[in-house]
Amino acid sequence: MNLRCIVLLLGSLGWVVGCAPNQQSDQPDWKQASWEEIEGAARGTTVNFMMWQGSPRINDYMNQYVVPALRDQFDIRLNISGGQGAEIVQLVMGEKQAGAAKGQVDVVWINGETFFQLRQINGLWGPFTDKLPHSAYIDFDNPFVSTDFQQPINGMESPWGISQFALFYDSLKVPNPPGTLAELEAFVKQYPGTFTISNDFTGMTMLKSFLAELSGSPEGLNGPFDEAKYQRLSAQLWDYLNRVKPYFWKEGTTFPTEHTRMDQMFASGELLLAYGFGEGGIEEKARQGLFPPSTRAYAWENGTVLNANYLGITANAANLPGAMVVINFLISPAAQREASRPDGMGANPVIELDRLPEAWQDSFASLPPRLYGPAMEELEDRAIQEPAPEYMLRLYEEFRTHVIEQ
Repeated sequence: MNLRCIVLLLGSLGWVVGCAPNQQSDQPDWKQASWEEIEGAARGTTVNFMMWQGSPRINDYMNQYVVPALRDQFDIRLNISGGQGAEIVQLVMGEKQAGAAKGQVDVVWINGETFFQLRQINGLWGPFTDKLPHSAYIDFDNPFVSTDFQQPINGMESPWGISQFALFYDSLKVPNPPGTLAELEAFVKQYPGTFTISNDFTGMTMLKSFLAELSGSPEGLNGPFDEAKYQRLSAQLWDYLNRVKPYFWKEGTTFPTEHTRMDQMFASGELLLAYGFGEGGIEEKARQGLFPPSTRAYAWENGTVLNANYLGITANAANLPGAMVVINFLISPAAQREASRPDGMGANPVIELDRLPEAWQDSFASLPPRLYGPAMEELEDRAIQEPAPEYMLRLYEEFRTHVIEQ
């Protein structure tokens, strides 16, 4: 189901949401329960978790560390299935239409675009974060944490990780990588065929940096969606891309549908400039030998998106206490430290280390530094907030119609 169909269905589902019975009416009021009661009810149960499974290192972390830890510590069986974005929204909408009191999924890994769509159909349960003991380690006053695509999270999703989008290049082949649209145009003309835009979430995030630059300020896209602003800036963006795309990979006649394809082309030398979240995501690939050790990451001059990623609980989750225990574990010092290992998942902790007991602070401090990728702190002076979700939705649709199909 494409994004346009989902947006249309969001409107048509209004009567379904308004008339649907209380799908949790047969469950205890877990918002009023003590944590001991929640944890006790979760023992011996199964929690169904839907998440993006495109990263081997994240899959390894979940399957080799999280799954056995939940089983051993809480007697919880974590059942992980693949799905993201539109697939999650489609599943929740379908269950609402069918009046399913107990859904197939309890916990979902989401971003602001999906958070926006699920909120339109009351697809999330909560607020719940104040029930999680380990939420005390999260700084909810940090706007990069408390606001998801310009939307206050208000306890309806829990931060899980945080990272900054970055570009990367081989420093032995590219002495001066571009940091502005003008420099990118000069770059693709000097190195034709070595850059492209992936037609996915990652590629659209790159386009948001371009759009922010065209606005004239790192804060140029902050605030609610502005139709007039979008029309003005996107017209400039499409003109720019259509002007330079003959110098893109395959002369701009086709665009990768998956960011992983770009990683492969960078690894083979076909692309000289690429990008991704997790400060470019180069640490794992350089350690594996996929990327050369001379790979370097940097932020766009006007800024690249710094954001948190989140865990939500579906409105018709069959196992609310289990879902809360799983999320609380994932933001625990133990799980966050394991996720932070540079030779493992390589994530940035979303918890504030200075809030931890001293022993845990020392444990985090003992982790070795990244060998190839930059620390998030090296880029965050050029961090920009995610714009409102409507920008992403429109970019998805119009990049196809205004650039790919031209």
